[in-house]
Amino acid sequence: MSAPLNFRLEQYEGPLDLLLDLIRKQQIDIKDIPIATITSQYLEFMDKAREMDIDLSAEFVYMAATLIHIKSKMLLPQDPALQKEGDGDDPRQELVDRLLEHEKFKNAAEMLQQKRMIEENVWSHPQAKAFGADEDPGLAVSLFDLVKAFGEILERAQNRPVYEVEAADVTVSDMIRYLRDRFLEAGPDQPVFILRIFEQQRSRRAMIVLFLAVLEAVRMQAVVVAQKDLFGEIALQRHASFDSVFASDQPMAAIEKDYA
Repeated sequence: MSAPLNFRLEQYEGPLDLLLDLIRKQQIDIKDIPIATITSQYLEFMDKAREMDIDLSAEFVYMAATLIHIKSKMLLPQDPALQKEGDGDDPRQELVDRLLEHEKFKNAAEMLQQKRMIEENVWSHPQAKAFGADEDPGLAVSLFDLVKAFGEILERAQNRPVYEVEAADVTVSDMIRYLRDRFLEAGPDQPVFILRIFEQQRSRRAMIVLFLAVLEAVRMQAVVVAQKDLFGEIALQRHASFDSVFASDQPMAAIEKDYA
């Protein structure tokens, strides 16, 4: 019988958020979830929510049923024949994959929140234009605008056929190189329209990895996000340090280490 987990009852955007919070607070290896413990704590949260008249969506109930189903499958003895052939799939694997994908997106959102707070506390000089170039930099686009647009792309992707390609998993560094190649194809001073290259991806996973690559490229000051017209397409443009960023392999090596 697991010890009760002490946590304050708070609102979560969905059941995956709740599961991630439980895992983070206990420093559990996300790839080796103690399903009985987590299921017990998840159900405890739901019971406390009912006591406080907090309305939980159907997603929370569905996840509770999923956790109970996984727990029951893990309690059943495995077929020795399947174990011998190595076909005994871990019942937790699908949940682990969903949590890892959700965690990447959540981490990206948290990074955007930090950037927004920094931007809100930075003041520019009203006469700054007098000391800068005369060219029009376009409308200011926050990274939250990019997240919103990316969410719309994912929503549309759910209604189209998705073709998964049997190949090694694409990495963030691979997608940064892909992004660099699109700029080289477009030519000097030409933008790359980000939503167009999102729609060219063949899977939801590739879209998410590409989104993380865009955030990393912005962080490295290889590209900037711009919008020529109000409600126009969001584009990426080369930063002044574009060439110097890609001149060395060090940034890519650091990214590969961070996402290993």
